[in-house]
This record gives sequence, C-alpha cells and structure tokens, in this order.
Amino acid sequence: MGIFDWKHWVVILIVVVLVFGTKRLKNLGSDLGETIKGFRKAMNTEEGDKPAEPQQQAAPAAGEQLHKPQTIDAQAQRVEEPARKD
Repeated sequence: MGIFDWKHWVVILIVVVLVFGTKRLKNLGSDLGETIKGFRKAMNTEEGDKPAEPQQQAAPAAGEQLHKPQTIDAQAQRVEEPARKD
C-alpha cells in the first residue's frame, strides 16, 4: 500500500499539528488562499491589459526567404602583448 495508505496520512497530519500547532496552520492556510487569489487576479489583469494584436502581414512570395543567409568575411590577427618589466 505504501504512502497512499490512509493510516500513514493520519499519522503525518497528527505530527504536523503537534509540531506547528493549529493556529499557525490556520494562518498558513489563509495566507496560501490570499496568494492564490492574488495570482489569479494578476493573470486576469495581464490578459485584459494586452493591446489588440496588429493585423498580420502578407505572407512572403514563394521565392522570398524570411531569413536570408549572410556571410561575414573576416581575418584573424594575432595581438602580441607587451613584455612585462618585473
């Protein structure tokens, strides 16, 4: 049966109540509820604040490429460091 046995959950609940106390667990539950409400409100606000999406641009012609490859021509040069005078 393992961890999903109801007897194990009862023992864990009793240990948690003894360690933290009922008052602290009650405060933790209300704080968690307020956090979830604030998160939901923020998610709804962000969705409502988004501006209308601009109209889509026309699709490129069949021969055009969206990202044309570019070649960069460069030559590496060796830089000599000045001799240290210690």
